[in-house]
Amino acid sequence: MRTLGTLLLFLWILACETEIEKAVGDFKTPYELDNGNETATYEEAISFYIQLAKEFPEISIQSAGNTDIGKPLHIVTFNPDGDFNFQKIGRDKSLILINNGIHPGESDGIDATMLLFRDLALKRQEWPKNVVLTAIPVYNIGGALNRNSKTRVNQNGPATYGFRGNAQNYDLNRDFIKNDTENARSFAAIFHLIKPDLFVDTHVSNGADYQYVLTHLFTQHNRLGGSLGRFLHEKLQPGLEDALKNDKWDITPYVNVFNRVPESGFSQFMDGPRYSTGYATLWNTFGLMVETHMLKPYSTRVAGTYTLLSNLVRLADSLHPEVKKLRNAALTRHRQWNYYPIKWKVDSSRTTVLNFKGFEADTLESALTGFPRLKYNRHRPFQKEVTYYDYFKPTDSVAVPHAYLIPKGWGKIIPFLERNQIDYQVLEKDTLLLVEAYTIADYKTRNRPYEGHYLHYDTKVNAQKVNTSFSQGDIYIHTDQPGIRYLLETLEPAATDSFFNWNFFDPILQRKEGFSPYVFEEVAQALLEKNEELRLEFDTKKQNDESFSNNWYAQLSWLYGKSEHSESSFMHYPVYRVLKQ
Repeated sequence: MRTLGTLLLFLWILACETEIEKAVGDFKTPYELDNGNETATYEEAISFYIQLAKEFPEISIQSAGNTDIGKPLHIVTFNPDGDFNFQKIGRDKSLILINNGIHPGESDGIDATMLLFRDLALKRQEWPKNVVLTAIPVYNIGGALNRNSKTRVNQNGPATYGFRGNAQNYDLNRDFIKNDTENARSFAAIFHLIKPDLFVDTHVSNGADYQYVLTHLFTQHNRLGGSLGRFLHEKLQPGLEDALKNDKWDITPYVNVFNRVPESGFSQFMDGPRYSTGYATLWNTFGLMVETHMLKPYSTRVAGTYTLLSNLVRLADSLHPEVKKLRNAALTRHRQWNYYPIKWKVDSSRTTVLNFKGFEADTLESALTGFPRLKYNRHRPFQKEVTYYDYFKPTDSVAVPHAYLIPKGWGKIIPFLERNQIDYQVLEKDTLLLVEAYTIADYKTRNRPYEGHYLHYDTKVNAQKVNTSFSQGDIYIHTDQPGIRYLLETLEPAATDSFFNWNFFDPILQRKEGFSPYVFEEVAQALLEKNEELRLEFDTKKQNDESFSNNWYAQLSWLYGKSEHSESSFMHYPVYRVLKQ
């Protein structure tokens, strides 16, 4: 016979179950309502999270900056403790930041993250004790609003989706250094507000055909470096692979090939700072891109992304103490650096063998072009050992300076520093300092536009120690700060994604004064008569350089450049290095 208390308890439990069932019905996503072949629009995603936040105190949604389309970015956070002060919770918990819809046609993460937050709120997923999860629901809002069903020509669903370019037609996954877009500028503010321990960017790709739904693109472990890189390579990556295997999901590294078969071997992708995970690396954050295979059904891809994200949360929960310890130690590891690598290449002496699951491919004559073409056969699956080149080594490095100095005339750099919480000082008086100055010795430029720029590459510099006068108002930037890697990657002109290579300093590459040949001829002749060493150098160059010896204007221009009449600002890089004592 039930007591009154037992009966009341039973009725209370029944009421709770009824409310949960009601909530499940209320919080079905557009993806679920359309049987797994449609993705949420931007408006639907934001509305969904707003409703979740209203119902569950463990979830918060807030606007966090503007975008090129004029609509705000949002961040959604799940914290079982209901505390959303990132500065406070970051001391005690591991923070994961998920970025969705950077390429809105690759929408798997948008839907998977909505499902994950819903299931965490409803306790379908076990609540992590040591992890707080934050997501940007849709990063490229302009691209998401440019909805269509045609531009992803190879992709197997969803029925409609967004476009890769944003409102200015930028690919946002090339904009994390140059900040041409409002989106990227807002992202920097979000990133430094949250200071994530792990960063995840969700994508879809197809470089070849193979059996896997899921591939991962972890940030390159050698470039991350030190104990962080070893932990990523030896513990975090294998831990996620094993967790997915236990859930019956295969995963392989991102298949970095184009128009050739994977079994010929492939290398890890080198994610420079222009990319999201490469940018995260500058702040000692573990980075991961999820790359589902676009030829697989949409519902399968979303399920795979969901499973990966939920396993990553559980893994981060268990690894929390070690993650926090490593990242805290990394805040000062740069004090042991004398040199910093700025260029990398594959280290072919060290490889990993993948037990790769692919499909046989034939090389046929194309009926369309008459040239050879690849054709994969899904009826001929295989499992083969494949060489994976996942070690890189530096090919160039720079001595780490004590500080950088930027004349106030180049103040357009300052907003970039401020967005990335770089500390700097403004000189209070005119000062004479011994510094290292660069001249640009050589560089190449892409002959086609790339993301709004004609990108420089293969940049080489000459360095010289000089006493230089600096003025009141010039900018002095110590390198002993958490943003040291950002400074080195952007202010060293030879670094791949430097501000110089992204055209921030192009005015120095053009002379502002010149000479008239009929006047300068006599000046050049007098110069050679007075300077025997210069004459010898001039004669040697004519003897050894045929194109130079056959070009009278090139000869006069060369002599002009060696004369006192040549402007000192030409090819003179206006960022100075204060060397360590």
